[in-house]
Amino acid sequence: MKITAFAGSNSSRSINKKLVEYTLKAFPEFEIKLLDLNDFEMTIYSMDREKNGGIPEKAYEFRTHLAQSDAIICSLAEHNRAYTVAFKNIFDWCSRIDMNIFANKPMLLMSTSPGGFGGGNVMNLAKAFFPKCGANIIETFSLPSFHQNFPEADIVNEELKKEHQAKVAAFKAGLGNA
Repeated sequence: MKITAFAGSNSSRSINKKLVEYTLKAFPEFEIKLLDLNDFEMTIYSMDREKNGGIPEKAYEFRTHLAQSDAIICSLAEHNRAYTVAFKNIFDWCSRIDMNIFANKPMLLMSTSPGGFGGGNVMNLAKAFFPKCGANIIETFSLPSFHQNFPEADIVNEELKKEHQAKVAAFKAGLGNA
């Protein structure tokens, strides 16, 4: 089974990428493709750019990775209570190809932030909108106060660690039903 994973951030120090990488350790039996949004940088979407230059090849490449996978794991960074510009731009370009961006794949949707809400605003946006774009969200997990709860390479808050493990286990179980 193939999993495509990414963090909704283009930061070289992305805490959401760290959460994705940590989560992927629970899937040793899967073929993993970890995407970096920096590899899909495109001009800012506009109808004029689309009309005059068409859809960038990188949008097709991103969608191809999603289409070729059996499941998706992503962790969204939150900027000003919404998606990062880097993710939103890829999302906008991909939606011009077809709104079924996530290709009806099962998804583990996560978020984290330095603050106590753990990216809850972007999580709520995605939970409401991603299914309209073909995401079959099996499980969600939000990690609050990243730097306190993930100081090195592991979740140190036992309650949050158990919750993460349970969500990953439920996601894996859901893959058999997807």
